[in-house]
Amino acid sequence: MSLMLKLLAIIAVVSSFANANTINEKIETFIEGSFENNPNIKSINAKVLSKNEILEYKNWNAYMVELDAILKKDGRQIVQKMMWFSDGEVVTKELFALKEGKEMNEFVSIPFKDKYYNKANLIYGNENAKHKVVIFSDPLCPFCKTFVPEAIDYMKKEPNKYALYYYHFPLESIHPASVELAKAAITLELQGRKNVVLDLYKVKVDPNEKSNEKILLEFNKVMNSNIKPFELFSKEVIAHFKNDLEVASMLMVNGTPTIFFDGKLDKTKMKYKEAK
Repeated sequence: MSLMLKLLAIIAVVSSFANANTINEKIETFIEGSFENNPNIKSINAKVLSKNEILEYKNWNAYMVELDAILKKDGRQIVQKMMWFSDGEVVTKELFALKEGKEMNEFVSIPFKDKYYNKANLIYGNENAKHKVVIFSDPLCPFCKTFVPEAIDYMKKEPNKYALYYYHFPLESIHPASVELAKAAITLELQGRKNVVLDLYKVKVDPNEKSNEKILLEFNKVMNSNIKPFELFSKEVIAHFKNDLEVASMLMVNGTPTIFFDGKLDKTKMKYKEAK
């Protein structure tokens, strides 16, 4: 459980709103007020980032909220995004659909907005192609190793049909080495190299490897390149890497591979094959 979730444990699961001008303000005011007596929190700011309809339950909406808290003990800042649910009268952190026996989170799909399509992330196809496909992936994710290269090979053959965007999303907690692999791939891409992402999945490295030198040794071997450790920390590489993670955060991506097809989350991961 994250620190923010632990701090949230004192909040009532379902509460009615105090008076406020808008539903967003009501949610923000309620959450901030819920922390007033928390001895661990010095200050907290709640901001509703987006409202997402739940098609199966039209009376309810999902609100992505960013909490920005300062801890009393050491002044540390904790920033976390989480989903809250409201029907306009009550707000709750957890909501379950009895009919399906699922958490309401499973019915929420945050759209991939136009502003998130970054030209630097377009790895194949024409940006004006009929369909836009987005892949968030970790090159050391076992499923990604088979799925992603196959999907790329399939779509790159039809550049006017698919605009394929790739966002690095290394799962650092379980594949530490994927962070440096992602940065190495970005470094080569910024140098103008093609097919970097596709070749990235051919690099064989221990997922728990933490030595940049060893990771780059295997990377350079596959790529026939000569990337140095210091290059992974250039401003351009870090900016690109952070942008990928920020986009993933805004969409609450938490696993790999995650696929968006024409702006919508594709839970089947196969809509690109069904496209006409």
